[in-house]
Amino acid sequence: MSGFKSLFKQTFIYGLATVLPRMLSFILVPLYTDPSVLSRAEYGEVSFIFAYFVLFNVVLAYGMETAFFRFFNKEENQKNVLNTSATSLTVSSLAVLGIAFLFRNQISSLIEIDLQYLNLVFLILLLDALVIIPFAWLRATSQPTKYAIIKILNVAVNLGLNVFLLVYLKDLAETNSIFNSIYKPKFEINYIFISNVIASALTLVWLLPFYRKVKFKIDIKLWKKMMNYALPVLIAGVAYSINETFDRILLKELLPENIADDQIGMYSACYKLALFMTLFATAFRLGIEPYFFSHSKTKDPQKNYAKILEFFIAFGAIILVTVVVFADIIKPIIIRSEAYYDAMWIVPFILLANFCLGIYHNLSVWYKITDRTKYGAYISVFGAVITLLINYILIPKIGFKGSAIATLCAYSLMMFLSYFFGRKYYPIPYNLKKIVIYLLVSISFSFIYFYNFRGNYFIGFTAIIVLLGIVYQLEKNEIKKLLK
Repeated sequence: MSGFKSLFKQTFIYGLATVLPRMLSFILVPLYTDPSVLSRAEYGEVSFIFAYFVLFNVVLAYGMETAFFRFFNKEENQKNVLNTSATSLTVSSLAVLGIAFLFRNQISSLIEIDLQYLNLVFLILLLDALVIIPFAWLRATSQPTKYAIIKILNVAVNLGLNVFLLVYLKDLAETNSIFNSIYKPKFEINYIFISNVIASALTLVWLLPFYRKVKFKIDIKLWKKMMNYALPVLIAGVAYSINETFDRILLKELLPENIADDQIGMYSACYKLALFMTLFATAFRLGIEPYFFSHSKTKDPQKNYAKILEFFIAFGAIILVTVVVFADIIKPIIIRSEAYYDAMWIVPFILLANFCLGIYHNLSVWYKITDRTKYGAYISVFGAVITLLINYILIPKIGFKGSAIATLCAYSLMMFLSYFFGRKYYPIPYNLKKIVIYLLVSISFSFIYFYNFRGNYFIGFTAIIVLLGIVYQLEKNEIKKLLK
């Protein structure tokens, strides 16, 4: 059990690095959905721009982070891996964003983002790209505490600036000439991205000591091997970004112009209620990814991998039912205006979709360990095709509901495909009986409650207690071992 103790310790710390900043970021959703700060259409515009952020970040990283983990554990000369990956990302980021800046007017027209926002987007992307390998190095060298502190400081600065610029600056400008020179009316969206720029810049400053370890040179032979490993990850990442955020872009393209931003605003706000599942899945993935690689050469690692997935699904099932039951209690805390509540219909779909995505990431160990990352690309591209196809069919008919259905279909199909391919290339003895029980019970309870008994908390509490009882009965021996 010592391996599991190490895993859960790292997952807990990485969870703090992910959960606490994201919990703080809940402040931003009430702030952005406050009608006195942003209109519903303006919030939709911000969400639309952030959708492109995900895609651009994936392209600039081009799978090098995952390749760094693989080769840092695989190669004897770890310093060489460090130098090659850091140099590659630094040069490529400066080159790509330098070219993008030269053609910013054309890009602005193409993707329908105002030029004043696009300039800030480019700067944030560059700053974020330069910290990819430093953060990966902290994870690979088991420094989760430092990783967590810097991540939390980044978001704290970002949130603090958002609150100051959007809430207090206007009042201060009326009584103080210094603040008056800073304040600009109708500049709220700019302030959001300026906050991001400053937070990202400070993060890079905090991580600059890492670059003292780096000699800016590339081992071409190693770089080619890393790129062969990374390129399928890039394709998978682009496909993932399509699955994750392209629904906002398609809502903008496929809905009438007079309602598109409003629909994106409602959809994005209620999508945030799935954050609890996303936080859990992300924290778990951050903890297990280095664990998967470092334990791949131990005796019979498949048994541990199987148990890890079982734990993930048990915890995820509890989160799914709990959030669905309490969604109407949580929503006014996160979403300030009732104008957004028409999109609450999507909550169970998006929660379950993110649950399936988390399972997929756990299942993906087989193609990462066996260096068959091209299968990850195939599966993700298939998911992206499903996302695009269902969105194109359903958005014109049922709006954002179509996007929620498309997201669930894509992630669930990716999950099943990864499982079936994994059985062939890297068999892992998953306990399918337990997994099916957890999934069937939690999904049934969630959808039956939300669409038939929503607001009846007696039935909701009963569903949670029954699920907890099932998990305890099936996992009580493992729980006792972990508690010891």
